[in-house]
Amino acid sequence: MDVTPIPLAMPKAGAVPRSDTDIYKAAESFEATFLAEMLQYTGINAMPDGFGGGAGEEAFSSLLTEQYARLLTERGGIGIAEQVFDILKQGTSDA
Repeated sequence: MDVTPIPLAMPKAGAVPRSDTDIYKAAESFEATFLAEMLQYTGINAMPDGFGGGAGEEAFSSLLTEQYARLLTERGGIGIAEQVFDILKQGTSDA
């Protein structure tokens, strides 16, 4: 059986103009995601040995960690968003 791949139409770089606000929001989202991953490894929401919220705590602890990361990012973060913004902004000016 011979299957012919369907070519995908890729948008040209810069085809959709992005504002600085959109680019910065994407950079902040990246930083928040990065911080959430790092916070998970710190055990910030680890369940205590003697007490615990059971299945509910297990199910929602990652959401709490994501909110911590989002709040850290909104309050200045660790500077990743600014660096990512600069890189993304350079990429849009080359098009």
